[in-house]
Amino acid sequence: MAQFINKKEEVVTEAVDGLLATSSVPLARLDGYPHIRVVVRADWDKSRVALVSGGGSGHEPAHAGFVGEGMLTAAVCGDVFASPSVDAVLAGILAVTGPAGCLLIVKNYTGDRLNFGLAAERARAFGLSVEIVIVDDDIALPDLPQARGVAGTLFVHKIAGALAEDGADLETVAAAARKVIAGVKSIGMSLDTCTVPGSPKEDRIPAGMAELGLGIHGEAGVEQVDFSGAQSAMAAVTGKLGAAIGKARHVALINNLGGASVLEMSVLAHELIRSAIGADISHVVGPAAMMTSLDMRGFSISLYPADESEIAALARPVGPSAWPGLSPVRPVNVIALPDGLAPVMPLASDHAPTRAFLTECCNVLIACEQDLNALDARSGDGDTGSTLAGAARALVKAMDRLPLSDHTQLLRAIGLELSQTMGGSSGVLLAIFFAAAGDGASSGLPLREALKAGLLRMQEIGGARVGDRTMIDALAPALDALEQGFGPAAEAARGGANHTATLVKAKAGRAAYINAKQLVGHADPGAEAVARLFEYLARVV
Repeated sequence: MAQFINKKEEVVTEAVDGLLATSSVPLARLDGYPHIRVVVRADWDKSRVALVSGGGSGHEPAHAGFVGEGMLTAAVCGDVFASPSVDAVLAGILAVTGPAGCLLIVKNYTGDRLNFGLAAERARAFGLSVEIVIVDDDIALPDLPQARGVAGTLFVHKIAGALAEDGADLETVAAAARKVIAGVKSIGMSLDTCTVPGSPKEDRIPAGMAELGLGIHGEAGVEQVDFSGAQSAMAAVTGKLGAAIGKARHVALINNLGGASVLEMSVLAHELIRSAIGADISHVVGPAAMMTSLDMRGFSISLYPADESEIAALARPVGPSAWPGLSPVRPVNVIALPDGLAPVMPLASDHAPTRAFLTECCNVLIACEQDLNALDARSGDGDTGSTLAGAARALVKAMDRLPLSDHTQLLRAIGLELSQTMGGSSGVLLAIFFAAAGDGASSGLPLREALKAGLLRMQEIGGARVGDRTMIDALAPALDALEQGFGPAAEAARGGANHTATLVKAKAGRAAYINAKQLVGHADPGAEAVARLFEYLARVV
């Protein structure tokens, strides 16, 4: 898999220098490349307790991204997923530790414990006061004698960092860190493994499955579970967390493991708040990428029952921009639509044959969602199938409030429904099509002529014509042939859709912005949807 790196041997040093060159807080590094990579606060005067953390790289922004006022004093960066050396850790300790002493915050991995632990012993031999705390917040593998340290470590950084910034002594800071460690619980889930620079990607998680409880270095989790969406994924995670936490109000840290989109993370936050443990969550940190596993397409949730003083510490502003801040969980605030925008629907009525016919038409569009998305990926953003299927599902849900016994009003109602539920240019154009068809039917036009009136209005406003490589290439010939029956109409629609695959240049729609080479041999997805719909009608009508 291609990655935006140069040489894998230099990826960490180049990333650290990139961070230093663009950071909004004063940072520096020790002069020890390539074996010693330590990021330190450039404004540090050694008058307070220093906080030092680190470990393998690949978890960015942890740990170097959290160096700054109110959080870490130094971060020691190892190779990707490899603990830094004893000398590197010792260099970090010596660089930032004064009479107030130093707290080492270490995640519970063998390499980190050994290297940070030995460095602490050597620093004490220099006469420095050094305490070490081991974070073991991962609850995924309860039978392990030593639980792993994962994203809950950030609670330790923030709460201990607030105390150290205020001048608390080493004993107080270390005690606060140990209290957090005793209470924080974390678990993660991913749909895929990560890609280590210079190494082939492990293909361990099959399609349709998610791995629960995997580690931040890509280690296998406790089990692979069926994946059916964000709700079930969050239910699996919160089920494990709910069994591990006490009955108290908790702060949740919603962590992106690196490859989930912002949109996905917001959906996961929504599912967390409405999960079985949602009522016990008073505040959240994130969602944000805080302790990642390179490009892993997953998330983790960490819970901590913070008291009022700890909540205040978590809420305090800090220098590092990687810390997303603390927010209270609030009810979703809904404001009424402005006057004139609330939809006025015609009087609902039922008509069993129309209901069945419309429902089956919607099912045709839902069934071809993935096929149409695949076609659209060649000429657009791969969402035509989802857009049409989403509108179809909305129509099915709206069936009880549609005027099914009045086809003139039904056409207008469908147009109104699509204008509200179907996004993109397709939603607007189809809303225009059905609204204009309803107007035509109300003026006495037969259904075929009313539909052609809708097509004409859609073309007038949208600007597309036959041959422009849009849904009109299938819709226009189908409506022309409809007078002869649904069989000829379906043949005309299929011929129009197939013809779009031969057109080397689109003149309308998103495909007009695509290189012609990507289009040849692939039908327009909108035209394909029209063809499949008419083919269904030819079979059943």
